[in-house]
Amino acid sequence: MTIEEAQKSIDNWIRTVGIAYFPPLTNMVLLTEEMGELARVMARHYGEQSFKDSEDAIRAPEMIAEEMADVLFVLLCLANQCEVDLTSALEKSLDKKTKRDAIRHQNNPKLKDS
Repeated sequence: MTIEEAQKSIDNWIRTVGIAYFPPLTNMVLLTEEMGELARVMARHYGEQSFKDSEDAIRAPEMIAEEMADVLFVLLCLANQCEVDLTSALEKSLDKKTKRDAIRHQNNPKLKDS
């Protein structure tokens, strides 16, 4: 699925199943909430914190994927509401970063061992 197809699919889902978009500010808050849920799982899987339930530790990769999908869903909703073509925006962002960081990261000793 392309980004454009994803935006259209989300719009169709919102209009048929979800009935209507939440206001953009509400979706921004929901995006923040979803990012927090992703951060919680990442902190426990990759960081020093531990899961309360050993079953969650086993399911961590699946949980990370679920939370990332939730973040993407809300981001696509916001893009639709704000009339942002995410394909074009991402292409512009990648071009900007490529021009800006062409040499910068090659000379970063912190990235040499990665």
